[in-house]
Amino acid sequence: MQKRKYGAYMSSGEQIAGTVFFAVYLLVLPFAAKPLFGLAELLLGITLSSDMETLIYYYILLAVTVIIFHGFLARTSQRLLDNLDGAVKTVLAGLVALYGLNELAYRLIHMAVGTRTNLNDITISARADGAPHMTLVIVIFLAPFVEEALFRGLVFGNLKGRSRAAAYLTSCLLFALLHVWQFAVVNRDITYFLLMVQYLVPGLVLAWAYEHSGTLWASIALHASANALSIWTMMG
Repeated sequence: MQKRKYGAYMSSGEQIAGTVFFAVYLLVLPFAAKPLFGLAELLLGITLSSDMETLIYYYILLAVTVIIFHGFLARTSQRLLDNLDGAVKTVLAGLVALYGLNELAYRLIHMAVGTRTNLNDITISARADGAPHMTLVIVIFLAPFVEEALFRGLVFGNLKGRSRAAAYLTSCLLFALLHVWQFAVVNRDITYFLLMVQYLVPGLVLAWAYEHSGTLWASIALHASANALSIWTMMG
């Protein structure tokens, strides 16, 4: 039965639709979203700010995520209710582990990339200054939900039944890749890929939170809490 919780926790339909959605989300949307919004604005005769486009973008991602994974989300919600105390303890332990390991990761990053700027952090900080309320909604509520459903629910959860090591490795690497690859391509500088090291620790801890608690809501809560503390530091 343990294998069922992770290996076959999603139906074949959820796995297929989720994989297609994941590929589009990871590889296509970072570059296609802006032209698509431009086309929509032209057809509708409206003008949207960049911050509003980002907010709408994540609300659409949220809707698609719920539509595709509604069955999985219902099952993982039931597991939360069955083990609420354990999930809360997992989130608290995850926060301690996350910030402890991040200190080590920071030192490794400094040795590897020196003063290389993390453009993802700069982008979020700029949005927080220009549209703080929208940024809070995206960073704390929308992005953690979508990313956890894909990277931990889809990738980690469905690989876990086949190989625990492969589940951790693949989900962590893809999660890290998401946050840096478009900057490396846009700036034509492969050294940006070295910044993936910064996201390996969060990916590892978030996957552990899902595995340890048995519910995706633990990793969502941990992700949201870590983002909230990070954005609070930026805005402070």
